[in-house]
Amino acid sequence: MKLEESIARFHDYIANERRLSEVTVRWYMSDLEDLLRYLKAVEVSELEQLTARDVREWELQHIEAGESPRTVRRRMAAVGSWLRFLRRRGYYGEDLLAKVSVPKQPKRLPVFFRESETERLYDADLFGDDFFGRRDRLMLRLLYETGIRRAELVGLRDGSADLSALTLKVRGKGDKERLIPIEIELAHNISEYLALKQQEMGDVEWLFVNHKGRQMSPESVNYVVKKYMTSLSNADRVSPHVFRHSFATHILNEGGDLAAIKELMGHENLATTEVYTHVTRERMKEVYRQAHPRGRKRRE
Repeated sequence: MKLEESIARFHDYIANERRLSEVTVRWYMSDLEDLLRYLKAVEVSELEQLTARDVREWELQHIEAGESPRTVRRRMAAVGSWLRFLRRRGYYGEDLLAKVSVPKQPKRLPVFFRESETERLYDADLFGDDFFGRRDRLMLRLLYETGIRRAELVGLRDGSADLSALTLKVRGKGDKERLIPIEIELAHNISEYLALKQQEMGDVEWLFVNHKGRQMSPESVNYVVKKYMTSLSNADRVSPHVFRHSFATHILNEGGDLAAIKELMGHENLATTEVYTHVTRERMKEVYRQAHPRGRKRRE
């Protein structure tokens, strides 16, 4: 089988069978196309010609180019998913990745906004009073108050919010749906925004739209988040996903149940959610070092 055909079949699998997000599919295909270019350069065109050495030398090329372990691991994850798909479908028998080492990624705690920073989202004068100011305000409040992913946000439609039941229906990874409770004030904000959107943009099914009345892109969401939060926060990183981390961390800091947070965030297993317990422990240590007399003395 030609390498191009095997990658095309994998694309069909992740896009149509697994129904991964467009962003994930795009990243997978970008990395596999990069591998394909390398393999063509070394005259490997058939799947049967592929060896562990080919994959390892492609990986080393990126390591020597100075890419971070995180980026190289992402590339190898894409290749690993492709190879596992090929083995399961019987297109290729050898477990190549068993012979290829992957650089270790140092554990990093999730970055989150402080509660004092997210509270500033509710300042009356932060956003403009026109349609796009109202859109941006609702967008950031939804990210913070529901913890939804960026892809889930842009996928929201006018009917996603049940304003009488005070719930938001979200379509997450693997096309799985979940219901997230929302507060009365947020429901009121959504209702006002829907009326204004109808007036300004007409009948558009997507909840969040751009200046042309089309569905917002993930990159546009990034821009909006950075536009406001760069000046409001001292976080090491500013992105839509930092709101997701903040959602979980702030609930946990207030005594929220870890299992409930798992369901709200749409995590597959509790281990994914447990990382936020480490965040709160580190935060407690920081508070102790800054506020307790003995903690201060140790710093002096």
